[in-house]
Amino acid sequence: MSDQGGILADESTYEHILFAVEDGVATITLNRPERMNAFTFPLGAELERAYARCDEDDAIRVVILTGAGKAFCAGADMGGGEKTFGDVEGGRRAADPGAQARRLAAWQVRKPVVAAINGHAVGVGLTLAMQCDLRIVAREAKLAFAFVRRGIIPELGSNAILPRVVGFSRAADLLLSGRTFRGEEAAALGVASEALPAEDVLPRAREWARDVAVNAAPASVAIAKRLLWEGVTETPAETMAKEKPLLAWIGKQPDAAEGVRSFLERRPPEWKLSASTDLPDWPGKNER
Repeated sequence: MSDQGGILADESTYEHILFAVEDGVATITLNRPERMNAFTFPLGAELERAYARCDEDDAIRVVILTGAGKAFCAGADMGGGEKTFGDVEGGRRAADPGAQARRLAAWQVRKPVVAAINGHAVGVGLTLAMQCDLRIVAREAKLAFAFVRRGIIPELGSNAILPRVVGFSRAADLLLSGRTFRGEEAAALGVASEALPAEDVLPRAREWARDVAVNAAPASVAIAKRLLWEGVTETPAETMAKEKPLLAWIGKQPDAAEGVRSFLERRPPEWKLSASTDLPDWPGKNER
């Protein structure tokens, strides 16, 4: 662990990613630049453990996922040749044998997760980004849900997530063709919220993250995010049935008073509730 220029960087826990925290924002960097950050199961296991760490640490308010070098993630590492996709589940288990550490996907983290897509994002590189809450992409980046062009299928929930993000017809175009498209088209389609020059992607993600880290109540964000993701497979009526008791609960909490008070007093808010320990019982099924 080292502290350089106010950045808390963990150099000892991970082999395939970098992990650093500054001003309430954790930055996870896929760190195989010599392979364009191509995905391996050990990298995936480290990423999931890092997400769990972010979820549990109340000092972390927002998470950014990005890539080292010129690529975000160029897809699966196909160094195994024809056997690359022959035993996906076996590969996942072998990458983390007997591990007891908690592991999460981006959408399960109780903080916003921003994909700063600084370069090419292909296959699993793009579906990992789709599990994040929003995406900022380099204009010149090449993106593709290339699975059908490798003889496999899209994964990581992309068959459900992408249609909700961009609409059925656009999702069908991207998933069923596996075609390559650029960052500018990604923003036009709604796959990303913004397309910027590559050098501006991470700074813009940090700008958004720092704003949320200071001005958004952690417990409120955690509840809103869970409702957002559960809404992917629910009707509006089902979501509204959950919103009512949650709004009644949070409206009585100190952060609701602080949110109004800090606005009227024109000062930064001082939030009290923790996203990891202070959330209410979940209406209906209590599953995450």
